[in-house]
Amino acid sequence: MIFSMADAQGILSVEDAVKIALKNNYDIRIAGNDAAISQANNTLGNAGMLPEVGITGNGGYDVNHVKQKLSGGTETNYSGFTTKSYSAGVELSWTLFDGGKMFVTKNKLNEIEVLGDIQFRDMILQTQYNVIAAYYDVVRQKQQLVSINQIISYNTELVKILQTGFDAGSTLKNDLLQSKIDLNVYKENAINQEFTIDAAIKALKLLLGLDADTLFEVSDSIPLNYAPNKNELLQKLDVANTGILSIQKQLDIAKLNLKEYSSFRYPLIGFKAGYYTSQTDNSAGTILQNHSWGPQLGGTVSIPLYQSGNINRQISIARIGIESARFELENVKLQARTELLNAIEAFDNQQRLLAIEKENNGFATENLVISLQRMKHGQTTSLEVHQAQDNYVQSFTRLINFEYNLKIAETRLKQLIANL
Repeated sequence: MIFSMADAQGILSVEDAVKIALKNNYDIRIAGNDAAISQANNTLGNAGMLPEVGITGNGGYDVNHVKQKLSGGTETNYSGFTTKSYSAGVELSWTLFDGGKMFVTKNKLNEIEVLGDIQFRDMILQTQYNVIAAYYDVVRQKQQLVSINQIISYNTELVKILQTGFDAGSTLKNDLLQSKIDLNVYKENAINQEFTIDAAIKALKLLLGLDADTLFEVSDSIPLNYAPNKNELLQKLDVANTGILSIQKQLDIAKLNLKEYSSFRYPLIGFKAGYYTSQTDNSAGTILQNHSWGPQLGGTVSIPLYQSGNINRQISIARIGIESARFELENVKLQARTELLNAIEAFDNQQRLLAIEKENNGFATENLVISLQRMKHGQTTSLEVHQAQDNYVQSFTRLINFEYNLKIAETRLKQLIANL
């Protein structure tokens, strides 16, 4: 998807940016492959619940010299004695009982597949967060350029006013020169800001998996219409947060590991069946040809009596793993809750600061306009106008940053409850 910056309709929305990233982002692709591997591994056969069937066969050709002397005095000598042998068969082997390990393993494969899906969703959420943050960073930097261009416009007007006053002999030359210096500084700031915008766009393109020469435009404002409910967010945290769900699933897998190791104490019973055929041809001797065929059935029983304490060791380690997983789960829950509360507080703070700065920005704009008018009528000094310009630029910078920070706090809250 290519958007022309010269085309007013070539605006890439944040929703489209997220869609492109979910399709092209390499981290998403890798996480998707990891989830697909977990799904592919979740089979009855991989759990050991199904039989194995195979075809076997072998053959041989031997050339020997035989010299035999029997106890009765008979001697047998064969020179160049050859033996040809062939055998083939179809064989089925099936584990009938392994202490329940195969069923535990299948449950563990189910949980591993679910864990893969959770980790995939977590990567999607992180990518969405990164894209939204990068997208609105471009918007923020462009808004900053707008404010710089606006102050350039005001400063250009100031230079004209001072030039007219200087030509009329009512303005000092150093005031005129200072205004021209200020104007050039703001022009330099505009050039630097264009470079900052270019770097921000490149960072966004990287997240979207787009070539650096791909052209697109972003929106010109940051929408701020989110109203979080603290109680609802806290209720959703434990059941929706991918970090918590991931550790919870790892705890479930650790418990199944313990059951798997415990099953090693039970006997292993297997069944074996097949159909076999074999033939042997001898060039000399009593038996010149031997051919046999037919089905065969059998079974195996293996009872663990002593394994150098390995089973107890594995069970002990599995129990420690469960305890560690429980500790980690409680820690992650505490961290997620703390981060959520911090994000709520950050959202509230930025919202209050933004409300104040909106009012302040109106004051700064009006003050600058009045200062320019006073300068035009010779009722103020260039120093006052210079201060008004600085207040205007600083107010716009704070306003833009408060809007961006509020959007980031909103995005983080939604990410924590998997609602992006």
